[in-house]
Amino acid sequence: MTVLVDHETRVVVQGITGHQGTTHTRQMKAFGTQVVAGVTPGKGGSEVEGVPVFDSVRDAVARTRANASCIFVPAPYAKDALVEAVDAGVRLCTVVTEHIPFHDMLVMYHYAKAQGTRIIGPNCPGIAAPGKAKVGIIPNLVFRPGRVGVISRSGTLTYEIVNGIKEHGLGQSTCIGLGGDPVVGTSFVDALPLFEQDPETDLLVMVGEIGGTAEEDGADYLKHHFSKPVVAYIAGRSAPPGKRMGHAGAIITRGRGTAETKVAALEAAGARVARFPYEVPDLVAQLLAERGRR
Repeated sequence: MTVLVDHETRVVVQGITGHQGTTHTRQMKAFGTQVVAGVTPGKGGSEVEGVPVFDSVRDAVARTRANASCIFVPAPYAKDALVEAVDAGVRLCTVVTEHIPFHDMLVMYHYAKAQGTRIIGPNCPGIAAPGKAKVGIIPNLVFRPGRVGVISRSGTLTYEIVNGIKEHGLGQSTCIGLGGDPVVGTSFVDALPLFEQDPETDLLVMVGEIGGTAEEDGADYLKHHFSKPVVAYIAGRSAPPGKRMGHAGAIITRGRGTAETKVAALEAAGARVARFPYEVPDLVAQLLAERGRR
């Protein structure tokens, strides 16, 4: 058992014939993922990286039994792509696309939830379980199978910290990149129960950033419902209020969502909070050594 993806994950890539779709189809296959179909309207019958292309997700699912989607469709059409996947019966959709309009994501979130589909993203690097499957764009080379779970709002910090864990001789169970937009399909509070229940995860790393209250909400869940050790890092300590720092959701407004409030909440919940990204693997190793698990 892992979190959300495993050897049974069968991926359909929406937008497979575009540059990003083609490139990351190749990388997902190299990771060991079963990429069974691609979708680009009007290009059905062709192939990309040995993967058959269909005109619709419904056809792809009917022919290949795909059960997960990776969406590389441009922002103006991402909502339609997500709805198409949900209507075809896909129950895990990773939306890599950035710059999706706020209102479109609100529609996507509620429509998917009502139909029982989980969204990872948007504006995210995706999800990966080393040795099993990857749905998204996280670089293959940073991973090693292990027992450290990772949940992160930041893409590049995810890569840095996951790679640091590997260089310490440790490995990851599952890594989820939540995405940095104000509205995402899966939050810390949504993901934490999955790692709590996962027998392959001994310790969890949370990577947050300024803006919103997702980390504070996650800290409250940790305090009352999470039994495993947690290491955390919050990016954006030096960011000025009112200025967006990279992600659409990384903005401090009216004194809310600061790095200080997030760090305080996580520490109060029992997490070990790193000051810098490079400290995270050291803290992970220390906590695992204390518990006699590597």
